[in-house]
Amino acid sequence: FRQMTIFALGIQPYISASIAMQLLTVVSPSLEAISKQPDGRKKITQYTRYATVVLSIIQGFGISTLLKNPASIGSSQPVVLNPTFKWQLLIMITLMAGTAFVMWLGEQITEHGIGQGISLIITVGIVSGVVPGTLTLLSNLSALKITRIALFLVLVAVAIMVTVFIHFSVRKIPVQYSRRVVGRKVYGGQTNHIPLKVNTAGMIPIIFAVTIMQFPPTILGFLPSSWKWVLSVQSIFSSSNPFYVLIYGALIVGFTYFYTAVQVNPVEMAENLNKQHGIVPGYRPGKQTADHINGVLSRITLPGGLFLAGIAVIPMIFESQLKIGTMVSGASLLIVVGVVLDTVSQIESYLTTHRYDGFLTGQRKGRRRR
Repeated sequence: FRQMTIFALGIQPYISASIAMQLLTVVSPSLEAISKQPDGRKKITQYTRYATVVLSIIQGFGISTLLKNPASIGSSQPVVLNPTFKWQLLIMITLMAGTAFVMWLGEQITEHGIGQGISLIITVGIVSGVVPGTLTLLSNLSALKITRIALFLVLVAVAIMVTVFIHFSVRKIPVQYSRRVVGRKVYGGQTNHIPLKVNTAGMIPIIFAVTIMQFPPTILGFLPSSWKWVLSVQSIFSSSNPFYVLIYGALIVGFTYFYTAVQVNPVEMAENLNKQHGIVPGYRPGKQTADHINGVLSRITLPGGLFLAGIAVIPMIFESQLKIGTMVSGASLLIVVGVVLDTVSQIESYLTTHRYDGFLTGQRKGRRRR
């Protein structure tokens, strides 16, 4: 706790609140109805902010409680000399204010800057940890074999290339729109496609899996360590245990299917196509189209889930076998690559639009001079 700061909680409460609101929107009919209203997104965002404040207060209470009990953090000396209720309340409010400021800063970047502000803040935090990790690796260079370092660099390069490939991988379902004549105008008659991403779920399944795997050790931490079975179960939930790796990977694949089903609704997509007079060639509108989209989605979700499991598990295996710290986890790599690619794409779109606007402005000025 030497480096305890006002922003100790970071943006984690906001991320947890956002995921919870996404799931509740699907489960709760009232929230789903609110989300479909014209200003529904603003209301859901406001609810997310309230949930963030509540979660940050709860986490602040947990941290202040740990500081009051030095034995719980492995310290023999008291961390706080006079842990009164006023002090604990001050800690909770301070940490909540830090999270609220980071949340506000992320929203301002999203609204007035380029890219998703929250994602950029997370990326900066991840990248800032790479430098100390690199220095630690270089300090241990004499104790490590050159072959291990070379293998590490090769795996990092391969992981980045595979992540970029999966990020841009989509399965396109062709759609044919029928021609409609309204007055003297003809609408439709075009061929388009529905892009389904291989990694629709993003990194959310990894977050779910980590939460589930951390729950048993947390509960066991409150039990006496003198009980032998407690130590045995705790050893199972060690990242170096093969059983832990298998369960962790299986949970990621399972949550990938679950969250993809939450994000993409084939029945709703089929209904929207029918309303827009669009059909998938070879399939009738309605149930057949929905079943086809669901089948395609199920097939591409498996490689997406295996990719997420691999990107999360391989660094753990690499670190335990070769005894080299990976500096950046698979989930962190996924975030950084995704944010960088999305930000670059938005910058390119901005520059293209800016040039186009400048071209049009120049034409208008020329016409006025004439």
